[in-house]
Amino acid sequence: MIRIFYKFSFRISAVLLLLAVIVSGYAQSAAVDDVRNRAIRVGVMLPLHDDNGDGRRMVEYYRGVLMACDSLKKLGVSTDVFAWNLSEDGDVSKLLDDPNAAKLDLLIGPLYSKQVHAMSKFVEKHDIRMVIPFSIDAPDVHKNRNIFQVYQNPNDQNESTIRRFCEWFKDYHPIIVDCSDSLSTKALFTSQLRRALDQRGISYNITSLKASSDEDFRRAFDSNKKNIVVLNSQRSPQLLSAFGRLSDVASNNPDVHIAMFGYTDWLMYAAYQLDNFYRYNVYIPTTFYTNVLSAATERLQLKYRWNFHQDMMQSLPRFALTGFDHAYFFLRGLHKYGKSFDGIPGSLDITPVQTPLKFERIGNGGMMNKAFMFIHYMPDHKIESVNY
Repeated sequence: MIRIFYKFSFRISAVLLLLAVIVSGYAQSAAVDDVRNRAIRVGVMLPLHDDNGDGRRMVEYYRGVLMACDSLKKLGVSTDVFAWNLSEDGDVSKLLDDPNAAKLDLLIGPLYSKQVHAMSKFVEKHDIRMVIPFSIDAPDVHKNRNIFQVYQNPNDQNESTIRRFCEWFKDYHPIIVDCSDSLSTKALFTSQLRRALDQRGISYNITSLKASSDEDFRRAFDSNKKNIVVLNSQRSPQLLSAFGRLSDVASNNPDVHIAMFGYTDWLMYAAYQLDNFYRYNVYIPTTFYTNVLSAATERLQLKYRWNFHQDMMQSLPRFALTGFDHAYFFLRGLHKYGKSFDGIPGSLDITPVQTPLKFERIGNGGMMNKAFMFIHYMPDHKIESVNY
């Protein structure tokens, strides 16, 4: 019995030792494969060609990704970058069949909504984090926890903007100005804003750029409260006309405090309407802002020109800066937290060059960027960013 016991004990010890070796080997293998301990494998699947505007914009975006990878080397973050040209009519399945695709840690793309679902299934199968950089029609974000969607759809964006408008300007007197603009895309926004103001019991006035007299236009303003003017058009001619009407009010009624609430489109007009933006206290809601005078922006513009022998496109937003911000954010996050990185506010101490990223989980699905700000042009000729 004693001999059998020792023989049995030896067998158990050998088995336990073998299990320990296996577990140790697995742990060492897992540690080596931890994205925090090796080069991060990032893939880009976008239209990377020179055939049309989409391709040229995405090439610039991709160059921004490469500049982010280069900048992160100084922080000890290594990357292996893979890129595929996924055109609008491209076959997603062919690209996903590439053995390198299944090994990715981060996949950026696609540009076109119709390609999202196939890529969503792929990243879920292989546990890859997927960043949808531009598409807003991506139902998969509601069920795939691996997806990060950067842009919201227009309805969600309107709701977010209106909610913050009502919070920030709760002590103002809103004035909604009808611009009689058949090409406007903002009629829905102003109608939703009026509904929200009614629900909150906030009184407001409605007037028109075609008011019959200056006095009729002036009567919409409150001398005892700050006034916030909202046009139902985003277009430049209507904005110029509004500045003309506001000039009459301001000149003849110095006691009337005027501010304006605009649209992201107005950022395109800032270069040649800057004095009016300052004068009328313009607030612009946006999810991005390019401060062309900042040191960070100037540095990246110079780096882009040096590396690619051309300047960035004069677009809104700047696509190279967008690619830089996206890649820098996610690569820093993966390097710090591994695959548990979720991009929630406060997880990274990063100042974006152009595009803030603050993600929230959508139910049991993926993450949606909720970053939002007002760009405020102040009368003392300063510009502030009010972040939410």
